[in-house]
Amino acid sequence: MPEAAPLTSAARTGDAALHEQRTPLRNPAPPPREPGPRALAIGLVRTARPKQWVKNILVVAAPAAAGRLFSIHALTQLALVFSLFTACAAAVYLINDARDADADRAHPTKRDRPVAAGQVPVPVAYAVGGTLAALAPVAAAWLTAPAVAALLAAYLSMQLAYCVSLKHVLVVDLAVVTTGFLMRAMAGGLALGIPLSRWFLITTGFGALFMVSAKRYSEAVQMAGTAGATRALLTEYTTGYLRFVWQLAAGVAVLAYCLWALEEGGDPHTGLLPWRQLSMVAFILAILRYAVFADRGTAGEPEDVVLRDRALALIGVVWLAMYGLAVANW
Repeated sequence: MPEAAPLTSAARTGDAALHEQRTPLRNPAPPPREPGPRALAIGLVRTARPKQWVKNILVVAAPAAAGRLFSIHALTQLALVFSLFTACAAAVYLINDARDADADRAHPTKRDRPVAAGQVPVPVAYAVGGTLAALAPVAAAWLTAPAVAALLAAYLSMQLAYCVSLKHVLVVDLAVVTTGFLMRAMAGGLALGIPLSRWFLITTGFGALFMVSAKRYSEAVQMAGTAGATRALLTEYTTGYLRFVWQLAAGVAVLAYCLWALEEGGDPHTGLLPWRQLSMVAFILAILRYAVFADRGTAGEPEDVVLRDRALALIGVVWLAMYGLAVANW
């Protein structure tokens, strides 16, 4: 009996098509759906950038410098100011991500942000951000000093203006980010009615400018020679200019801290050792160590730099210990 002729490719193709029509797909792609309450809540928290909340610890700077940190009233007020600043920062992040959602979807990494990825709908991001921005100054006026409420309102106005336009203006973008750090450092003093030393303000302001410009310099170095930058404004800066800025800021911060320690130290013989004056050594070493990463172009987020480098973290602990002994007058 003669063997059956093999099926032609056309016949096989026809049979395969018929089989696909009769057999449904096993794993069809699920249709897009609205995020559930849990996924939405997680997305809102992620958009609020919990990793950035550590910056708000600066609210304890002025009370710590004045030696008025350890009391129930001070700790309660500082915890409240920390929470209010966190709410304001979260409001800014939510509104910023909602505004930039379309652009973020075309970015290789920012497209994973909850708003750009659709985990948090744009109207929800706007609504939650706007609610936080409205409630935080009101809560500050009710629960803390009026000066804190005014400071938070000014912070929100400045940061929202930065999201809309100021982040595209040369030099002004550096000033706005630096002022945000300075406002955090001032908030604790205003909440407790502590006079702010001029040297404290200069040291804090230029220290913040040092870290901000070092971060921008690192971004510019890493993006050199690549197509596109994470910040469009980086193409307007030169690495030489940004290097000049962080070097200038580091020098002014060191000078101001030394003048403050020498002027505010009082009688160096009241304690076991002149701890406040000795803390200048640790402060200068910290600036020099941080400058190593700035010079290499690896000074990204300040908290990452400090936590990643054990030597820098150790220097910071030594500085805190020296300053604590100076405040305790030991």
